[in-house]
Amino acid sequence: MSTATRIGAVVIGRNEGQRLVNCLTSLQGEVDLLIYVDSGSSDGSLAAAERLGAETVLLGSDVPFTAARARNAGFEQIMARPDAPEFVQFVDGDCTLEVGYLTHAAEALAKDESLGLVTGWRAEIHADASIFNEMCHFEWHRPAGEIMACGGDMMVRASAFEAVGGFNPAVIAAEDDEFCTRLRKAGHKLLRLPIPMTHHDANMTRFSEWWSRAVRTGHGFEQVNDLHPDYFVRERRRMWLFGGVLPLLGLVGAVLFWPLFALIAALYGVSYLRTVRGLESDGLARARAWRHAVYLFLSKFPNIIGAATYRKRKRLGSRMEIIEYK
Repeated sequence: MSTATRIGAVVIGRNEGQRLVNCLTSLQGEVDLLIYVDSGSSDGSLAAAERLGAETVLLGSDVPFTAARARNAGFEQIMARPDAPEFVQFVDGDCTLEVGYLTHAAEALAKDESLGLVTGWRAEIHADASIFNEMCHFEWHRPAGEIMACGGDMMVRASAFEAVGGFNPAVIAAEDDEFCTRLRKAGHKLLRLPIPMTHHDANMTRFSEWWSRAVRTGHGFEQVNDLHPDYFVRERRRMWLFGGVLPLLGLVGAVLFWPLFALIAALYGVSYLRTVRGLESDGLARARAWRHAVYLFLSKFPNIIGAATYRKRKRLGSRMEIIEYK
């Protein structure tokens, strides 16, 4: 790779096992510098990364593990080198990189200095393994062009990353949204290219795993909105309305005034049908839209648990611990 297109990569992980091996293998020969940051794995991930030629960073357990903290540590490791690259690709350890993607991403950043980051399309490797994997696959595929935010797989301009202070290590979920928000507010554009970028292995086959992920999502909604009141506004409104306010009113109606209960049930029905129509308009087949809508409806309840967890932690001054789902 020429010095004009030098690229560093930061891979983060915690007990990803074979998924991490696949991830690091997909990056070999694609980047000039490969860093793996481990958040307290107990499955030999660190040794596996070293065998594959990656420089490794082991985070201490004295500070809570977060994806944001791990990415910052990897970025700092890259920038400590005198020949630090101008562009850094972040990849989650449960993803593999699409061959050739980095060339297109680096070219886009090189052509437009107003771009702070570039991303692409992520796809689920085993989308048919479960309804939960299928939902992730649909969630990942979003329109290309200028965007408000993206997931953790992204190529950033190093100078822009440093200018906004990197990721907020205290944000345990939706840390990528929070980072993107600060990047936009600093005047940088974000771009999604219409090409495959990474292949994700959610390995989410149980309801309990989906539930934990939804709890984490609610925590992210609440925490990021607390930092940026103009972000996740619609998501929080729906979460609190359908996961908190309406269930309480429905309970009161069931005990004291049945017409109120019937009204609440009707509101849920209308919301569900609107969700189905929205999924269909986004390209999801009707049968799948009905299934996805069930879980999107149910997700408001674990979301509320996650949001309440954040509020409790903030009130008590507790540590913002990660919420793992696999």
